[in-house]
Amino acid sequence: MIERKGKEKGAWGMSDYEKMKRTWEADVEKTTQRFPERKEKFQTSSELLIDRLYAPDKENDTYNEKIGFPGQYPYTRGIQPTMYRSRYWTMRQYAGFGSAEETNERFRYLLEQGQTGLSVAFDLPTQIGYDSDDPMADGEVGKVGVAIDSLKDMEQLFDQIPLDKVSTSMTINAPASILLAMYIAVGEKQGVAPSKLTGTIQNDILKEYIARGTYIYPPKPSMRLITDIFAYCQENLPKFNTISISGYHIREAGSTAVQEVAFTIANGMAYVDAAIEAGLEVDQFAPRLAFFFNAHNQFFEEAAKFRAARRMWAKIMKEHYGAENPKSWKLRFHTQTGGSTLTAQQPDNNIVRVTLQALAAVMGGTQSLHTNSRDEALALPTEESARIALRTQQIIANESGVADTIDPLAGSYYVEALTDEIEKEANAYLERIQKLGGAVQAVEEGFMQREIHSAAYEAQKRMEAKEDIVVGLNEFKVDEEIHADLLRVDEALERSQIEKTKQVREGRNEAAVEETLSNLRNAAKTTENVMPHIVQAVKQYATVGEIANILREEFGEYTGM
Repeated sequence: MIERKGKEKGAWGMSDYEKMKRTWEADVEKTTQRFPERKEKFQTSSELLIDRLYAPDKENDTYNEKIGFPGQYPYTRGIQPTMYRSRYWTMRQYAGFGSAEETNERFRYLLEQGQTGLSVAFDLPTQIGYDSDDPMADGEVGKVGVAIDSLKDMEQLFDQIPLDKVSTSMTINAPASILLAMYIAVGEKQGVAPSKLTGTIQNDILKEYIARGTYIYPPKPSMRLITDIFAYCQENLPKFNTISISGYHIREAGSTAVQEVAFTIANGMAYVDAAIEAGLEVDQFAPRLAFFFNAHNQFFEEAAKFRAARRMWAKIMKEHYGAENPKSWKLRFHTQTGGSTLTAQQPDNNIVRVTLQALAAVMGGTQSLHTNSRDEALALPTEESARIALRTQQIIANESGVADTIDPLAGSYYVEALTDEIEKEANAYLERIQKLGGAVQAVEEGFMQREIHSAAYEAQKRMEAKEDIVVGLNEFKVDEEIHADLLRVDEALERSQIEKTKQVREGRNEAAVEETLSNLRNAAKTTENVMPHIVQAVKQYATVGEIANILREEFGEYTGM
């Protein structure tokens, strides 16, 4: 515990600093009753005691306004009063390849190795709403994620994995409603009520138009699907995060750290606006919003980026939207280390890069973390590489000591200056986007896309001129053979998946499928929430492609700018 004093009490009682400290101490007591701290006593290897929190010795207006205490507005120091002293971040390794059966084996292996949450990678056909037997899926089935065509695949994906005991994140966007419906149906088959399910769907379509490309429908109906999910989950899945607003892919496309924060928060504001316009109260849906950020190599900038993003979102939700529930102010986020920073040259160097990036995410206060594997610049990770990536997180958590005190970088002149500067520059971008009419309009006009392209071009020029050194790529190179021990997806997988989907269609009640799809079509023509109809369709084993095609016919397809 910190043993420090604020200003002397004046005629009006305690100083603001003392009030904030007292509130934090009360929050700590309440939190530790539910989640006791990991140890009775935290100390260094030299047996020096480590305080729960380090803060100024006296009243400091800048500290009160900009930094504050963990678990308190503006959450610069973290969203929980005790942060990692009570619970580590969720170690949620992203995985998925080939068939549902193969991915299920990888999931169970990672859980056995100490992973604490699942994160599902879907193949490209699934991500853009095509079944494995669709001509558009030719050659892509199971290649960059798991192939999911029907509820049968989803049942196999989570075989022997109790959904009431594991939190699942699904990286799915345009067909997010369909995959969420399948997850609900699998839970019910396991005897787990929707209200007990925990996890996240990415469900962030704006960044697909900006940086990634796995969109299906035009922006307006896509936003309608997202708000339908918000409303449905509010009533039926209160513990499930309805969206993971992603800066990760914006950064992977070449943005700067400032652009990542600004564009992600701008997208977040667009989703809040859309939900309010759809008739939802901000404090009803905002506590289930989540974010997804990248962690790159610039250690201090990355840690400061997370602190700045928390502070910005808290102010926006409280001051701009008038949210009253403190849970609506909290920016909760998952982090993944930077895939675009990995090199095919000297792939073992990637272990070092990922360690630094993961450490920055932890020092920045992430709620969950995926660490990339050393061979991901070459192929999907092998089992050994995935284990090393998980062990990286476990070593940071259990051996480094960085989780033993809260926000250890706070008060650093450099880190606080970086935090302020990132907030300032990101807010300048937000002002420009708002003048354009908001994120949706900015996307349609190509503003964010142009800014990212320009930043990526400048970064490439610096690398080629050796102003920025990438070890093993433009300096410190060695002659080496191609890494041979890589994971390969069997080409026979596609034929097997097509046959499996054919058997599902032959074995289902076709009249029931047609009825649920007809009901979905009718709902799509109106303003009725489509989620209940999608849930009923997947329960009758309608496929991803069949459901997506109904919506394609009603909403149209987006073909880009």
